[in-house]
Amino acid sequence: MLDILFVMDYVCPYCLAAKAAIDQALEGLKAEAKLTIQPLELTQEPKPRVNTCGDEKRKAGYQVLVKPCRDMGLDVKLPPEVCPRPYTRLAFEGFLYAREQGKGEEYTDRIFRAYFIDEKDIGDMEVLCEAAADTGLEREDFRQALVDGLYGREEKEMVRHSREELKVTSVPAIYVNGERIVPKTYTKEEMEGLLRKYVI
Repeated sequence: MLDILFVMDYVCPYCLAAKAAIDQALEGLKAEAKLTIQPLELTQEPKPRVNTCGDEKRKAGYQVLVKPCRDMGLDVKLPPEVCPRPYTRLAFEGFLYAREQGKGEEYTDRIFRAYFIDEKDIGDMEVLCEAAADTGLEREDFRQALVDGLYGREEKEMVRHSREELKVTSVPAIYVNGERIVPKTYTKEEMEGLLRKYVI
């Protein structure tokens, strides 16, 4: 079984593409993996949120992802019309709740879709609650956990760990059995090639 550490943020389109490529590559290789999602907020509060909609250089860079995403069945908006870009602290606290319920990956995929496909503000509590309910989580229990900040300290520590101990400066950062792999085209085929050598 592969051990994959996936350092990511929900507002990073490269993370969305990489997660889909990993999922489809593992299916294509008929390989099993333990995927560990490791949060890294690109913009931490109270730093100003980023206006991706008005950043032409950033939008041009995103175009490398359009075809790979479509080939993987993802009708993404790059960037979504949610500006400025949301903070993701609350979404990650929701992830920790979902992970505790055994639905961390499903929740992650749903949050990616909410932002990049449905163009919803994933910094908004109601959007997160809807995504949680869609994932099969109990909406009001989820909401109360976020209101009470039950996962705030853990989320903050995980982000600190990503930055200060893993020393990740850009996402996604993907480690397979402890070795970092670096996708360039974000296609399923490329990811299969990157993962194949680790499949026994």
